[in-house]
Amino acid sequence: MEKFLKQGFKLKEDIIKKQHNCQATGFWVNRSKESNFLLIMHEHLFVFQK
Repeated sequence: MEKFLKQGFKLKEDIIKKQHNCQATGFWVNRSKESNFLLIMHEHLFVFQK
């Protein structure tokens, strides 16, 4: 995000998307470590305007 802001873009909106079906049960914790996959609860979608 900082690179876009330094290039003159303005942050218009920050949309937070909730991740579904990403449970931290023992099974998934072990699988995520084996596959190098992070169990995240949400992610950001930045909308910029130039």
